[in-house]
Amino acid sequence: MPADDRALIDKYLEFVRVEKRLAARTVELYALDLARLHEQAERAGVGLRDVQNHHIRRWVAQMHGAGRSGRGIALILSGWRGFFAWLGRDGLVPSNPVQDVRSPKAPKPLPKALAVDDAVQFADFESDDDAWFEARDAAMVELLYGSGLRVGELVGLDVVAGKDAKGWVDLQAAEAHVLGKGAKRRSVPVGATALKALQRWLDLRGPSGARGAAPVPASGADAASALFTGRNGTRLTAQSIWQRLKRRSQLAGLNVPVHPHMLRHSFASHVLQSSGDLRGVQELLGHANITTTQVYTRLDFQHLAKAYDAAHPRAKLKR
Repeated sequence: MPADDRALIDKYLEFVRVEKRLAARTVELYALDLARLHEQAERAGVGLRDVQNHHIRRWVAQMHGAGRSGRGIALILSGWRGFFAWLGRDGLVPSNPVQDVRSPKAPKPLPKALAVDDAVQFADFESDDDAWFEARDAAMVELLYGSGLRVGELVGLDVVAGKDAKGWVDLQAAEAHVLGKGAKRRSVPVGATALKALQRWLDLRGPSGARGAAPVPASGADAASALFTGRNGTRLTAQSIWQRLKRRSQLAGLNVPVHPHMLRHSFASHVLQSSGDLRGVQELLGHANITTTQVYTRLDFQHLAKAYDAAHPRAKLKR
């Protein structure tokens, strides 16, 4: 490495460590990325101050071709961009060669949904837990899978409607009223099985929300209104629900740990498979944009492709 380039890199790393107060691990990663930048520049026969936009684009293409992820390339470009911006402030480069370069778009992973049989097995499962916990967890599963609620929407549900309620379930109308993303309210249907599970839970929940003789917490007003509560009557948290569903899926014998959003994905995928009504699914999920919902058409196609591969005589060549 030429002395001038080495000095520039060392000076920049000192700048981000001392003046920007970046963490030691971040500085270490910057050092690795800048070493990679210098290696590429050396191969191209240019110094760091002579790197041009076309060099950066070529190196991005090479990294992408070598299998580096779009996210990984984006992180490298961020480090390079900061380095050249620092050089520009000292007048050492006329422009930032990384400024208009973007990393390749990483393919969005498909949401993970349960197969219909697995979802039904999970929803029908009854654990050997205390009846209070079992009734509560079963009702949560029915609302998450049966109505496609987000975990935050589930947490915010109250027993009855009130002026400060984020959401509630109207058992008579068989509807859940929730406050979704962007503070947008929506109503979703609640199926007969979910209504039965909710009624069973409410019968055991009690007026305080606490289990048995457990003391009512200081935040008793909120606990008394919360639909889903913990042992001591406090409103159940999203983290607690994640833990309970993971445990329940293990007890139910499923091969994957189930989390709340997986049940929402399963709800959307299974409704779309049965109805083909993308707009309807969009409204049920509370998506502001139809493109967000369209990912489930890819899941639906995967389902059809698997069925084709398994059943059609022309799907695979006989050996």
